[in-house]
Amino acid sequence: MRLLFIGDVIGEPGRKKLVESLPMIIKKESIFFTIVQGENLAGGLGITKKAAEEIFQYGVDCITTGNHIWKYKEIYPYIDSEPRLLRPANYPEGCPGSGYNIYEKMGIKIGVINLEGRVFMKSIDDPFRAGRKIAEEMMKVTKNIFIDFHAEATSEKKALAIYLSDYVTAVIGTHTHIPTADEQLIKNRCAYITDAGMVGSADSIIGMEKEGVLKQFLLQLPQKFKVAKENVIGNGVIIDFDEKKGIATEITRITF
Repeated sequence: MRLLFIGDVIGEPGRKKLVESLPMIIKKESIFFTIVQGENLAGGLGITKKAAEEIFQYGVDCITTGNHIWKYKEIYPYIDSEPRLLRPANYPEGCPGSGYNIYEKMGIKIGVINLEGRVFMKSIDDPFRAGRKIAEEMMKVTKNIFIDFHAEATSEKKALAIYLSDYVTAVIGTHTHIPTADEQLIKNRCAYITDAGMVGSADSIIGMEKEGVLKQFLLQLPQKFKVAKENVIGNGVIIDFDEKKGIATEITRITF
């Protein structure tokens, strides 16, 4: 079977590109299950109920997020009621929502775990131990387990993938918005890529208009970033996997 993972979708231009392209990709590539990184769906930073429900209509089975999940307070009650929307599982106990879930589609169970890194990011709970504990519990129900690891450091992403490679089908890195060229099968069973990229403007700085970002670097003064709208492209990966064994057989980068 084939799973499609789409990198960080940046604001309205990213959503528009996604909804225009996704049905065709799902049909052309015979995609069984689709995960979208959605923490930047609303205005390029954060996610709202409206933005989430817009893309659910086009074949998205699960939305994962990261450190920007809490930008809009309206998401708090929504994430408690919508099992298809995940936040990082290693946030402290008591946070709204869930960081993992098992979805059933056409009789096949797919486990998704959302984790967030700690290097150059907030000091939240340990993603390594949290991820392993959840994966071990999930394995009692399904062997098909996919992780979105939303993290800054490439070393942390690769380390977690190696640490969990005997337990999960894939570890897909997100957060930097830049697709990496290191897709591989760890131990010939666990698909991995350091970053899946984004759905956003290629003529930008990680999806934002260049001028504001450059001004902040040059002056070291806070700036209001605006989502770039021109030349929008999409990045992601397709993972072929054996749904009976929970083993990935191929991972392929896609651009649309």
